[in-house]
Amino acid sequence: MNRVSIPPVRPENASPPDTPVPAPHPCRLAPHRREPRRELRRDLCAAGAAAALFALAALVGHLLYDFEVLRLRWPPLYARWLPHAGPGTPAALCLAVLTVAYGPPLARRLPWRRLLFAAWGGAMAWSWSLALVDGWDRGAAGRLTTKYEYLRSVGDVHDVGATLRTFTDHILMDSPGNWPAHVAGHPPGALLTFVGLDRVGLGGGAWAAAWCVTTGASAAVAVLVALRVLCDEGTARRAAPFLVLAPSAVWMGVSADGHFTAVAAWAVALLALSATGAVRAPRAAALGSGVLFGWLVYLSYGLTLMAVVALAVLAVARTARPVPYVLLGAAPWVIAFTAAGFWWYEGYTTLVERYYQGAAGVRPYAYYVWANLAAQVLTVGLATVAGLRRAATGPGRRHRALVVLLAGAVCAALVADLSGMSKAETERIWLPFTLWLLPAAALLPEPGHRWWLAAQAAVALAVNHLLITGW
Repeated sequence: MNRVSIPPVRPENASPPDTPVPAPHPCRLAPHRREPRRELRRDLCAAGAAAALFALAALVGHLLYDFEVLRLRWPPLYARWLPHAGPGTPAALCLAVLTVAYGPPLARRLPWRRLLFAAWGGAMAWSWSLALVDGWDRGAAGRLTTKYEYLRSVGDVHDVGATLRTFTDHILMDSPGNWPAHVAGHPPGALLTFVGLDRVGLGGGAWAAAWCVTTGASAAVAVLVALRVLCDEGTARRAAPFLVLAPSAVWMGVSADGHFTAVAAWAVALLALSATGAVRAPRAAALGSGVLFGWLVYLSYGLTLMAVVALAVLAVARTARPVPYVLLGAAPWVIAFTAAGFWWYEGYTTLVERYYQGAAGVRPYAYYVWANLAAQVLTVGLATVAGLRRAATGPGRRHRALVVLLAGAVCAALVADLSGMSKAETERIWLPFTLWLLPAAALLPEPGHRWWLAAQAAVALAVNHLLITGW
């Protein structure tokens, strides 16, 4: 039987087998290639605009005002120009290089618990190395012993009960035996923290510095815990290197506000664990959050604004169930301080009067209302600015929880700014708020994380080596 060969049927208009298939027109692929570059350009423009804002604040502060008006030697920062290096310089440079090179891959691969300890240790090492750029005495041991600081008044507290009963009487500048600026500017919980350290044998500037750096560095861990339960673990891991290598470490160590930042951060983290039900005992977590929030109110008057961040956490979790337990946890502090003779609201209103007796009475609101924001460019760094740009332009449903959290921190800082009670020194005072802006860098594409981390480190190293910061 003869076999008939039937050629295969080709679709109409199909190319012959040997004819090469034409490549797609370049214009059709261009949007996919150009999209990341376009976003990168926008990120760089946002970072450049932020840097320009800071430069403008510095230029206006130096040219249009003098020291007697702004009460700053290097506006908009509470600092003075003095290029220098110190024993912390080699450590800071090495730590920056190692974190840039190995931080992102380690954050992806380390088991979760090890990552938390690594973040705490890394943040602590970064704070110490930057502090020691100024030397041991000026950067660490002597930082909290100046005439404005808490340690100057520790020896005046012989009877805690009597101190609380008469605390408000010594706030005003014309009152007999008035408190130093920082003691007068805070509720008595701040002073009692250092009194407590002294009573257990950890007195003096060195122990106070170690306390502030150790507790302050733990704030990075608290943020990671909150991010994991409110957003997802991937977001937390991407944010981890930026929390370690934060420019805000220049002011976290050594500063009592670094300790306040940690208390606030753990209060928020416990609230997040409770609101999301991510722990076996959510009510206990809510009580713990309330205890920390209650103590926070007696550490700093302005940190009542952390309630805005707490509301953001509840909004993300879509629940208000922890609220009664948070209030129950905070109540003992209110009862104890009030029963002992210190009424919080009276202390605050007296502080407002003291505030305008000093530098705030001459510092112009019209300058600081925007220069305060410019100062935060150095606190949060350019990577955070680029991340906030992405958050504001719609990062998608996946990152909505992070955007809400960022919005809460931004709103808290804006309220503090508009209140007029934050004229200068906000690079230190707003640390509890700006800490929650640092995770915005997690929105940046991972291939560029090393470059953005390098930019963060460069900001911190430049500030610490060109300026002497103080408060």
